[in-house]
Amino acid sequence: MLLAAAEIAGLSGSLSMVGVGLVGLGGALGVGVAGAKAAEAIGRNPGTFGKVFTVALIAMALAEGLAILAFFVVPRN
Repeated sequence: MLLAAAEIAGLSGSLSMVGVGLVGLGGALGVGVAGAKAAEAIGRNPGTFGKVFTVALIAMALAEGLAILAFFVVPRN
């Protein structure tokens, strides 16, 4: 059975929202992992706080920025 054009358009809109959700989940996991590993590294060697914090902050910003970019770029119906 062939799908009508309206059904295909509705399905593609739903799938794009699943993609946006997965991107958001990936961004959240990336921020969480970066924060956890930074806390672990600082706990092991407190003298490296400045360097580790800077690198972790940049990693968190890139992960979150990618998720926000995907949220605004993906078209929604």
